[in-house]
Amino acid sequence: MEKTLLRFEKFWIAIGLSLIFLVILLSLTSLPMPSVNYGDKAGHVLAYFVLMGWFAQIYHTPQSRFYYMIGFLCLGGVLEILQGLGGTRYAEWGDMFANTIGILLAWQLTKNRFAYALVYVEQKLNF
Repeated sequence: MEKTLLRFEKFWIAIGLSLIFLVILLSLTSLPMPSVNYGDKAGHVLAYFVLMGWFAQIYHTPQSRFYYMIGFLCLGGVLEILQGLGGTRYAEWGDMFANTIGILLAWQLTKNRFAYALVYVEQKLNF
């Protein structure tokens, strides 16, 4: 495991794990969602962008970011399979594509200063 620049690394990881739990919960339950044409795809892009972006801010090495990218791609795939098996929701290739777009956008953006947003927050708020 790599050394991070974050003083409250465990706190940020706990938030990240909570975000993963939320994505899993929303993916596998049939909570009422507003019906918007392709709006759910934007939600998929945003959710996986946030997941990838969050963990890429904690772990900065290219190898770590690559492993998180693969992990979130697998998470999205497994959740789509489980949705197809569950009966209340159904699997869609479009959702998997949207997940991938979100992951790749965050992966690309965390190659620069965006990767240090949490460090910036800790410095500015004097955490």
